[in-house]
Formats: sequence, structure tokens, C-alpha cells
Amino acid sequence: MALVVMCGQPCSGKSAAASCLSAALRSSSPDLTVRIIDESSLHLGRNDSYKDMVVEKNLRGVLRSEVDRSVSRDSIIIVDSLNNIKGYRYELWCLARASGVRYCVLFCDTEVDHCREWNSNRQEKGEPAYDSNIFEDLVRRFEKPDRRNRWDSPLFELFPSRDEIVETAPVIAEAVSYLTKKVDSKTRDVKVLQPTIATQTVRTTEANSLYEMDKATQEVVNAIVEAQSCGLGLAVNKISIGPNLPTINLQRSVGLPELRSLRRTFIKLAGQYSLSGPPPPTDADSAKRMFVDYLNREVGA
Repeated sequence: MALVVMCGQPCSGKSAAASCLSAALRSSSPDLTVRIIDESSLHLGRNDSYKDMVVEKNLRGVLRSEVDRSVSRDSIIIVDSLNNIKGYRYELWCLARASGVRYCVLFCDTEVDHCREWNSNRQEKGEPAYDSNIFEDLVRRFEKPDRRNRWDSPLFELFPSRDEIVETAPVIAEAVSYLTKKVDSKTRDVKVLQPTIATQTVRTTEANSLYEMDKATQEVVNAIVEAQSCGLGLAVNKISIGPNLPTINLQRSVGLPELRSLRRTFIKLAGQYSLSGPPPPTDADSAKRMFVDYLNREVGA
């Protein structure tokens, strides 16, 4: 259905706003599936996740991957993180577009002094808070959303230091209406992102290829293990995995750890080859044929 990107300075009230929005959405439609994705849901600490640029980049990658797996036309996903870099918000917008769902940004516009005060209060109470040096660094690098950018639009703005954040807040109600309103050909105030043909084809092809490659190679490994176990310790030189498929010719017994290593290497090589050549096969038989050829070269008679 939709992807909602929370945005704001550290300790600006984003989590409270995300919780209110989630509750308001569920109240508007009890059958609605709403999920909040944040650092804590992925067991990631605030200070550990922002202590330097490398781990911060890794954090964004983990969050982006989780959003990519979760976003769908059957649920509303709320990304409750800083989302402080416009390039990263653009990446999230691209995920929404590729999935063909609605998208919006909920910006908690809180003065830095209030954010700093709220962070200090959390430190005094022993609640999760940012170290002072990390807080100041994040404040300095924050890139404010601009509704003129398509990845920052539509933009709903909250002012937590001035107004109380509650489910019935006008901005929350406006966002709920936008996210749940039924859309038809005459609707003009709600935009459902549409995937481009290129994006849709690439995502489908890559997903199918990866799935078929993973499944097919595992079936080959299982067939080898089963054949060798039935041999009661004797060497099994020729293993058939099905009609119209090449025979596996082994010059020795191959243990499961080695088979797993060969399988991982093959999948990695197939992925690297697809970057400069044709994509990996999307059908199981072709994937099995390629894997058997690879095994015969590596451990064949």
C-alpha cells in the first residue's frame, strides 16, 4: 500500500510520531497491516550505528534491505530512522516506485536546541540517547527535506516542540487520509508511484534468477549427498540427476562441506559473469546444467 519515511534531527520526536501514525492507521482500518522498521527492531544500537561513517553506511544498507523485503501493496511500512541524507531518501523513494505503492515523508521539524535538551534528559534518565559528539555530528550533517523534490513529496510536517504529538493531530489525520484513501481514475490528490518497465523487469528477472539458481544448485548437492550415502562408503563415479541433464562424473567422494563451498563459489561466479554478460538462467534445468558442468571441471573424473 505505502511507504512512509520519517525524517528529522536526532531526538526530534520521530519515534513518537511514527507510533501515533501507526496507531491512527490501525484505528482507521482494523484490518490494515502496519509495520515500523527502525534500528531497535533490527537490534541495532543508536551510538554503535552512528559512531563512524562506515557503520552508518552499513546501517542504511541494512535498513534499506529490510524495507525492500517488506514493502508491498498489502501493507504500510513506516521507516522510523533519521533518514537525514537526501540521497538515501531518494533510494527509499525508488524502492516505493519499484513496488508500485504510495509514498510520503513525515518530517518532525524540531529546533536543534529542543532536540539537544531532549537528548540530555534521556541521558539523565538512563534512556536510549546519543553521545554528545555523535549528536552534534548528526545535527551538522542533516539535510532538510524539500517538498519540491519528488523523493520528499508529499511532505507532512510536524512541530513536536510546539504542538503535542497525538493520534488526533491534524497532520497525522491528513497523512492517514492520504495513505488510506481509495484511488480511482478521477483521484488527483493521491499519487501511487508506478514502476518503470525497466525497473520492473530487472527486479523480476533478478529475483527469479537468484531463486532458481539457489534452488537448483541445492537440489544437485542433495542428489550427490544421497547417492554417496547409498554407496555405503564406496566411491560413486557417475550420478544422474534427471533426464536430459548431464551426468555428474566424480573422481572421488566429495563431502558436504566441500560441496557447499563449491556451490557458494559457483553462485558468486555466476553473479559476477552476469554483470558483463547475459543474466543467470531463470529456469531450473539450465541452472542445474551449468552447475553440473562446473562440478565436473572442479572435481570430475
